[in-house]
Amino acid sequence: MSLNDSTGVSAARDPAVPRHVAIVMDGNGRWARKRFMPRVIGHKFGMETVIKVIDHCQKRGVDYLTLYAFSSENWKRPEEEVSGLMNLVLVGVAKYLKRLASQGIRIVIAGDRSVVSESVRNAWAEAESSTAANTGLTLTVAFNYGGRWDILQACQQVMRSGLAPEALTEAALSQHMSMAHAPDPDLLIRTGGEVRISNFLLWQVAYSEFYFTDCLWPDFDGDEIDRAFGVFASRDRRFGGVKTTSDQAPA
Repeated sequence: MSLNDSTGVSAARDPAVPRHVAIVMDGNGRWARKRFMPRVIGHKFGMETVIKVIDHCQKRGVDYLTLYAFSSENWKRPEEEVSGLMNLVLVGVAKYLKRLASQGIRIVIAGDRSVVSESVRNAWAEAESSTAANTGLTLTVAFNYGGRWDILQACQQVMRSGLAPEALTEAALSQHMSMAHAPDPDLLIRTGGEVRISNFLLWQVAYSEFYFTDCLWPDFDGDEIDRAFGVFASRDRRFGGVKTTSDQAPA
């Protein structure tokens, strides 16, 4: 089974637990506003939620966790908020990297690094290099990421390689995506009440199950994850096929 074959499920795994979970972490600003705090405070509390979610997903047996931390559209936000988010990258690496590395977690960054500061790029490089040999949960942080950007940069790589158009396949293009290191998500969760995917993993979520919750990201916890997993377990994933007669329950 290839890494990008989201239909494959290992017999050794609990089928009720998604192998790859992707999360749009939404609601930090609204959470802070409800408490009459600056939006950046919501992001700080949101970072603590990130660590809790990583721990719980690892405990439940998730192999891949992908978090949408900063989209390519988030540059439109107030300069103070963007600056605060960039600073949180440095704070997060300094505060949590050693702990995550000791848990066997591998960290991968997906996104366009060309326009972020050198200090942020160095922090990501440190996180990736110091955890590259780890074999536990793979944590992908989508930072300055957009699904359209991902598809575009993959196409550009293919064109540079000189591959003939007739030789291009879905599998070949997938290998040039920034998520080529992971299987396609089984479950995409979005917190905060919005019902859209906001340019996140457009190529990869073709057959993902979607779960939307009103829970704001700083309040998202293990119970919320288990609730999402319960809904995932109840879904009938046919990947474009149909149930056979033997799969159907007796009348």
